[in-house]
This record gives sequence, C-alpha cells and structure tokens, in this order.
Amino acid sequence: MCRSLRYCVSHCLYAVMTRLEEANREVNMRSSVRYLGYLSSLNLLVAICMGLYVRWEKTADSLILVIFILGLFVLGIASILHYYFSMEMASLSLLHLWFGFLLGLLCFLNNSAFKSDVKEEATKYLLLTSIFIRTLWALTERICGCVRYRPALLTSAEFLELVGFAIASTAMLLQKSMSIILLVLALAMLIVDLRMKSFLAFLNLVCFAVVSSLLFFPSLQIPINPFALACYFSRLICDPLLDVYFSSLSATERWLPFLTHGRVWRRLSVLPLGLVELTFFVLAAFKLRDLQLWYFVIPGFAIFGVFWMICHVIFIITLWGFHTKLNDCQKVFYSQRSENRSLDRVMASKGMRHFCLISERLVFFSLLSTAILGAVSWQPTNGIFMSVFLVILPLESIAHGLFHELGNCLGGTCVGYAVVIPTNYCSVDGQPTLLPPEHVQQLNLRSTGMLNAIQRFFSYHMIDTYGCDYSTSGLSLDALQSKLKAFLELRTQDGPRHDTYVLYYSGHSHSSGEWALAGGDVLRLSNVLELWKEKNSDLCSRLIIVLDCENSLPWIKEVRKVGDQYVAVQGAEMARVVDVEEAEPPQLGDFTSEWVEFNCNPENNIQWSEKGRTVTAAYSVSKRWSDYTLHLPTGSDVAKHWMTYFPRVTYPLVHLANWCGGLNLFWACGVCLRCFRRLKLRWFPPTVLDTGQGFKLVKS
Repeated sequence: MCRSLRYCVSHCLYAVMTRLEEANREVNMRSSVRYLGYLSSLNLLVAICMGLYVRWEKTADSLILVIFILGLFVLGIASILHYYFSMEMASLSLLHLWFGFLLGLLCFLNNSAFKSDVKEEATKYLLLTSIFIRTLWALTERICGCVRYRPALLTSAEFLELVGFAIASTAMLLQKSMSIILLVLALAMLIVDLRMKSFLAFLNLVCFAVVSSLLFFPSLQIPINPFALACYFSRLICDPLLDVYFSSLSATERWLPFLTHGRVWRRLSVLPLGLVELTFFVLAAFKLRDLQLWYFVIPGFAIFGVFWMICHVIFIITLWGFHTKLNDCQKVFYSQRSENRSLDRVMASKGMRHFCLISERLVFFSLLSTAILGAVSWQPTNGIFMSVFLVILPLESIAHGLFHELGNCLGGTCVGYAVVIPTNYCSVDGQPTLLPPEHVQQLNLRSTGMLNAIQRFFSYHMIDTYGCDYSTSGLSLDALQSKLKAFLELRTQDGPRHDTYVLYYSGHSHSSGEWALAGGDVLRLSNVLELWKEKNSDLCSRLIIVLDCENSLPWIKEVRKVGDQYVAVQGAEMARVVDVEEAEPPQLGDFTSEWVEFNCNPENNIQWSEKGRTVTAAYSVSKRWSDYTLHLPTGSDVAKHWMTYFPRVTYPLVHLANWCGGLNLFWACGVCLRCFRRLKLRWFPPTVLDTGQGFKLVKS
C-alpha cells in the first residue's frame, strides 16, 4: 500500500515538473524571439540618431537638433509609460509614430555632402542590419508559432508609422508633400491587399516597387536616402508579405473586419472610392495638354476613356449591389446568432457566391481599364498622377480579391423537400396500411421526432425548405409526382437553379426499394431520375436523396449505374436480428436522428464504423459525381444579372466579360484530374464524403 502511494506521488511530481520544464522552455523560446525584435528596434534607433547627428553636424540646422532632442524625450516618456504605468499599448504607439516620422526625415534630408562621412556610412550599414534582423525576427516568430493571427486590415503599428512618414513629408513643398502623402496612402492599400491575400497582390507589389523607385521619386527631383527608404518599406511590407504564406485565417476570417461593419459605414465607403476614381480620370485627362503626340494621345484617351467610364460605372453599381446583399445576410446572421451559424453559411444560402463569381469578371475589366488608361495617359513628371494611379490599382485589386475569395470559398445554394409516410406494415397486395390503434401514440411521437430532426437539419444548414409533407394515409403517385416536379424546378431569387436539391423520404418501401404509396402505387428510382433529367437538362445541379426506410440498399446500388447525372443516395440498413437484452430493435427514425445529430452537432461522438450497430449507414454516388463543380454563371445567368443591376449601355461589356470568363486554357489538366477523382471515388470511397454544403454523407 505504501509502495503504491509512493509510486503515485512520485509519478504526479514527475508529471508536474515535466510540464513546468516544457512551459519554461516555451517561455524561454518566446522571450528569445521577443529579444530579437528589441534588438532590431534598438539597431534602428541607433541608426536614426547617428543619421540625424550627421545631418545636424553638416548643415548646422538647429531644427534638426530640436527634433533629435525631442525624439529622445519621447523615447523617455514611452519608457516611463511602459515600465512604471504598465501602459504598453500607449508607449508602443508613441514609438511607432516617432519611428515613422524620424525615418521620413532621414529619408528626405539627404545631401551628396553626407556620402563622404564615415558616420553616414555606419548609418547605412546599421539600416541594412536593421532590415535583416527585422526580417529574421518576423520569420522566426512565424516558424516558432509565436504569432496570433487576428482579422485586421491595418495594424495600429502600421497605421502610426504611415502617419508619421506622411507628417515628415510636410517639410517639403506642398505639391511634393501631397504626392508623398498619396504614395503613403497607396502603400497602406498595398498592405491591405497583401494581408487579404488578393489574387493580384504580388503583381501590385512589383508595380509599386518599380514605379515608386524608378519613376516617382526621380520625378520629385529631391535627393532621397535609398537605405532609409528601403528600411521603412521593409518594416511595413515584411509582415503582410510573410503572412501570405503563414497566416492560417480563412477567406471569410480575413475579410471579417469589412464584412461585419455596419451597413451605413460600408455604403458610405463607396463615396470616397468614387471620388478617388473620378480624381484619377481628371488627372489622366491632363495628358491631353501634351500636343507633341496628339495623334496618339487624343484618340487613345477618347477610346479608352469611354471604356474606363463604362467599366467603372459597372464597378460602382457592383459594389452597391454587393452591399445590399451583404446587408440581407447580416440581418439573418444577427437574428439567428443563437443557433451558432457562421456568416459564410448565411452568405452561401443567400446566393452570394453566384453574385461574386459574376462580379469578379466585371471588376477585373475595371482593373484592366485602369491599367490601360494609366499607360495611355502616363505623365512621368506628375508625381500626384503616379501616386493616385498606385492608390487605384490596389483598391480595385482588393475588390477583385474579395469577389474572387468569396466566389471560391462560399458554398452553393440548397433546397430541400421531405416526405414522411408513417406506415410500417404492408398487406399482401403491397398497399401500405395504417398501424393498429394501440400503436398510434408511438407512431405520432416517432413521426414528430423525424419531422423535427429533418427541419432542424434544413434550418441548421440554411437549406431553403420547399415543404415537409406528413401523411398517415399515404400519398398518391400523381400527387407526389406533381410535388416532385414543382420541387425540382425551383430556382433562387436571382434566377439560376439551386446548386443542390435534397430529397428526404421516410416510410414503407418494398424489397426492391420502391416507395410504397396509396392505392398500391410505387415510386421507383427511375421515375425520380426521369423527372430530374427533365428539370436539370443543363447539368448545373445535383440531387441528394436521403432514405430512412427498411429497403434503401437497392437504390444505393442502382445509383452507381447512373452515368449522365450528379445523383447521390444516402440510406441505412437495419439489423434483422437483434438481441433485445443488449439493444432495442431498430425502427424508422433512428437513422434520421443519428445522421442529423452527426451533421448538426460538431461535438457529437457518433462512430459509424463501430461494431454491433443496429443501424448501419450506406451511401453511393453516380459515376460523374466527382466531376461536379458548384454552379458557374452561364450566359443567361449573366444576362439576368445585367438586367437586374446595370443600365442597358453596359450590355456589350457584360457579354465580353462572360466570354472571357468562359475560356478554359487548362482543359487538358482538368480532364486528367477528373479521371483521377472518378477512380478514387469508385475504388476508394471515403467513409465520410463532404458534399461542400456543410453536411456529409456517411457509411459504416
């Protein structure tokens, strides 16, 4: 007894000490990474102080000395706030603001007389060392997992350093100062573009670096310190550039600060965007004053200017329509927040994906028209024009990235129809009969449970409900077929068909799988497929049939032979012989209850593969199931979208966007990938098959 007690105590102490050592090792690692960041900031501070001292020594300008002393004073205040008042955020904000301001002064206060000074050379090496250590720190943080990613467009540190650099530019003439302030705004938009992982973000980064270094600063005709400028640029770009690879946030999580803003703020954001676009067009028109190449400039501006205007009218209308649909999604999201629904699921149910796929093509043409108009009206001596051009490109790239990300990550629309016929016994002629009176109460409870479960399933996954028909006396074949026809031809509010149609049936079935209906009629799988082919002739949707009946396996086997439609059947098999002492005999509704719980409760403990189950799940899909992609906009869809949102004058451009979007330049790779997916699904079907709508098909 004492030996066992001693063993338990020693084992617990060993576990505690091991955990403390691991925690201490983790703290030491994080502290080391943090000290690397402190070293980078200290290195930068020494470089700034030495650079300002050289400029004061060579120019004898008392203002530089005042700024230098004031900078040291601000550093002391930040230290006091951090260490004595525990105001870490306030002290860091003050430091970032001053780092941006002092780096701006170091960049703009440059002279050829400084190059021969040894201290200036040391400043350059310190700035390069700061770039290296800062990059190493950011990379080490991400490799060691010390970064907590949170949705944000701009961090407070980035915003304050941008503001500080813009304030430093006010030391120059008004026109040059305005050009640099606009360039700082363009850099802010580029940071957002990278952090959102926009499709064209890297192209914008290259364009910004080339234009600003080779064209913009030479046009200002002021001496620039390239080392200070490179240090400032790398400090701001390093984190968002690395996060393109390391960030684990999903598309909707990255865009959450924008998607969850109030509708008034988002509506008002369209107005400054429109003013910036109009300012760019006016600045581009200044090129018409260049009469040396009038035969090229005037026709080019006339053609591409009209093209730009049409594209950007479409762009503004598209953004306004997006905000309208997003407002509807927000209303549903906030009204049903207690049901733990995510915003992306709400947007998917409201057809946001279809809207974004069409809008992505239209916004791309807006971006293309801006690039063409900027090239035609390029003004190498106008810094304001180049700055506004560099602001417009990432702004439109951000909008394109938003529509591209949402179009790819959101699920499609879905509609469901449920049929419950609670008859368990069958007469000799095959016609279903009602349960005996003594079982009516049990029947009602079980049927009500099935209806509640399937309605919970429809509600949780934001599936539009066509209806839930419950009939104790059975349904006639004509009535059911008319219901199915109406269900299978349903469309979304925007016009296209739903991406997925879910048909649920619970009731009596014959040994060959047919549904037993009133009057001795039956509904075969071939009848359902004929109706489906008639309504889904363009193969843009898929049908999922969920069966909770005694004989669902024949339909599961038969659907494997379907080769020209996207159809799946989810069913179950009930154990024929059950030991009543160990488990209750399976009944209709047991599979529905478990399947809905599995798909609606992320914390469920249901194991479909465990032995001894009285209800085992099974599913099967048609041959082409793996080829299915969510509904892509067709020509008619684009035409309906155009008639809903845009004026008639934009009709040719909308058709051009649809034609370009329909080009498939990698069709050979797509064919090989489709063959691989078909073989994989046929030879190695997964135990759990994700439908892409939030729910899964399962087999035991």
